Amino acid sequence: MTRETGSREGLDERVVLVAAGLADLAAEAVGSGLGIVRGLLRRSDAAEVAADAERDLEARGRLVLDRYASPPPAHLEVLARHAIARRAGDGG
Repeated sequence: MTRETGSREGLDERVVLVAAGLADLAAEAVGSGLGIVRGLLRRSDAAEVAADAERDLEARGRLVLDRYASPPPAHLEVLARHAIARRAGDGG
């Protein structure tokens, strides 16, 4: 019985530790991102870099939409194609 209580306390402690670790990681990422942005703003070709980043984001967005937004093929259409291919393979 004591072990179950200790297990629960250990789980709570792990959850808190994981949350604190994630918060630290997020803070580090934001700080790192701000440093990168500051460095980009100091560059003489910042406009070109921003245009390249915009094109890259558009391409990435297009890929995501193509991957998730296009409807899957119709089930009966797929079955019909398989049947036609099977008949063609059998010779008639």
